Amino acid sequence: MNIRLRNLVLLFACLALAACGPGSESQQPQPDAQEQIAEPTNEEQPAEEEAGEIQEPVSAEREEPELTNLPIGDDFITTSAPAVGYVWMCQEQNSGSGSENTGDWYNQAAGIWDFTLKPVVDGSVNWDSTINISIQGERRHIETNGLPGHETGVYPIASSDDAYQFDTNPHSIESQIFSLQLPANPAYEDNPRCVRGEIGISIDGVVMNNPVDAVGRDAVATEIQDSCQGHPHKGGLYHYHGYSFCLEDQDAQGHSALIGYSLDGFGIYGIYGENGEVMTNEDLDICHGHTHEIDWDGETVEMFHFHATMEFPYLIGCHRAEPETFTDAIQANESGSEQSGGQGQGNGQPPADGGQPPQGEGNNPPPGGGN
Repeated sequence: MNIRLRNLVLLFACLALAACGPGSESQQPQPDAQEQIAEPTNEEQPAEEEAGEIQEPVSAEREEPELTNLPIGDDFITTSAPAVGYVWMCQEQNSGSGSENTGDWYNQAAGIWDFTLKPVVDGSVNWDSTINISIQGERRHIETNGLPGHETGVYPIASSDDAYQFDTNPHSIESQIFSLQLPANPAYEDNPRCVRGEIGISIDGVVMNNPVDAVGRDAVATEIQDSCQGHPHKGGLYHYHGYSFCLEDQDAQGHSALIGYSLDGFGIYGIYGENGEVMTNEDLDICHGHTHEIDWDGETVEMFHFHATMEFPYLIGCHRAEPETFTDAIQANESGSEQSGGQGQGNGQPPADGGQPPQGEGNNPPPGGGN
């Protein structure tokens, strides 16, 4: 575990102990009958609130998330209607494979997992990341090669790595060439939209995926990632399923910086709220966001935005406007070489450009480290 991550774990542990005490329980809310939205019919999305009004959840006593006692998200996946603390999937995601085993960080019987005990993939590999974000008219143009601006672990996971006993992810990180066009100033809609495989793009050009692995489990709790909480899938695309500690400087004195954009155009900010408090599901609405003044393209505006949390669903629970289609943005690399499934990358060096882009509609196979 690197120094930054270790310090953050200690920070969270201290916050949790101070706010909750050793006997507190951290459980996610079940969907309330009054909060749930009727399942859409005739392909119409459900209405959440009265037009123009955003209902913010109110908690009488805030409880910081405990990194040693995080709820496993398997029971908070829905395909029927959005709810606070849930991810609203457009379809079930259980057609692939994921990590093979779990260890002492994962307590399925109790429904909790311990972030501080979960192993990470070894290695410190640097990448030639390219990302260009510009506003042209009413659209935000994002062009990237999909490689992170931070170090990653060594992929494929080496058999000598302690992480290998839990997850044998055999895939290499491959450069991808793609371009996204998102609304520069998205309009909040009362009718949420469900999420598919990819949900956004980070400010360093890394794809943000939904929090579910290829077999329908909480990917952050079960799959093994590197110390920046990322890993590649079989198309070679490095991605996050949740918050990455490598995306922003940690400063609990104020609101988090922007860490990415949802495919509906709204900003995704880090884990800290207006007063530097660590955000929880109870602070956010059914899509994992709320509205107040934020820094948006250099101006202070009152605007809806998402927040990352350490609790499932981690990044977003649903979209607040019609999302762009991510699969349309990925193009085959000029080299035309096919993904080798991890062959020849065992030395941990950055692979040569090339790689077959993910295929499929909506949920690219598989969005986790599945084999």
